[in-house]
Amino acid sequence: MYKNSKVLVAGGTGTIGVPLVRELIKRGAKVRVVSLEPEIIARGKIQDEFEFYQLDLTKPEHCLKAVANQRFVFNLLGIKGSVGLGETKVASYLIPMLRFQTNLMEAAFYERIERFLFVGSICSYPRSTMHYEENMWNGMPQQNDRIPGIAKRVGELLGEAFYLEHGWNAVRIVRPANVYGPYDDLNPKTAQVIPALITRMLTGENPVSIWGDGSAVRDFIFSADVAYWMCEALEKAPPNWPINLGSGLGLTIKEVAEAIASLVNPIPQLKWDPYKPAGDPCRILAMERAKKVLGYYQRTSLADGLTKTIKWCQSQLVQDFRADKINN
Repeated sequence: MYKNSKVLVAGGTGTIGVPLVRELIKRGAKVRVVSLEPEIIARGKIQDEFEFYQLDLTKPEHCLKAVANQRFVFNLLGIKGSVGLGETKVASYLIPMLRFQTNLMEAAFYERIERFLFVGSICSYPRSTMHYEENMWNGMPQQNDRIPGIAKRVGELLGEAFYLEHGWNAVRIVRPANVYGPYDDLNPKTAQVIPALITRMLTGENPVSIWGDGSAVRDFIFSADVAYWMCEALEKAPPNWPINLGSGLGLTIKEVAEAIASLVNPIPQLKWDPYKPAGDPCRILAMERAKKVLGYYQRTSLADGLTKTIKWCQSQLVQDFRADKINN
């Protein structure tokens, strides 16, 4: 399906975007990447041949330019952040997210894009020990993720609205679990749990203080795996029929932190702070639908994924250290 097809990846320089661009190029696509980052940064991350636009996709005219003459669109636009984002920076998240989602999908509709992948989120689900796709609307998202979760729900509804009124059946939807991998945010103040822990351990923090008591359960998926199954979903999933992308397995934050610590030298001590928020106590994605429709299986184990992520983080920290030495 992808060979010689023109494909836009909006947000193509992030954790999922970089491996997605590589996966599409491997499948023979002619890829256009749009990002707020400068072109030199994008080409430093992705050495393959691709077209690049630096655009602000909160602006409708930029969205029209981005989607022009494309066959498929992947919308990876997002604002990543740690647990506190859903409680402290809600307007800074909600307003641009709604603009991203609405403007890009509307532009794709006007251009009659053949297929459009919208990336939902595990944070949109109401509290449950296992998240099945059909249960999304059986309650509000967890309080600390209420506004980010609702924003993603609105994005999914946009696709359904265009179909119901105009018959535009391009939109496919995936809902990834907690994604980790290279090219993630390494700022300990904003990074999510895995990159934040890796960075703090690699920079010598010992003991490492971690929010919560470690009992919270999460479902993790490696970024390159997400990219692979997104390509499969755009090709095989029915319109406006969400599909989870995760491992289907729950790991406690304690288990994940200990796994990371075991791969770092020297191995740091872990210190838990049960008085700090740790988010929803349990988030696991049911994978039956993905297995049936996509033939889904876990391509990268947690150990392999963490090893690759730590290696990338080490290289980034070395680059940052050298840059600081030069600047000073």
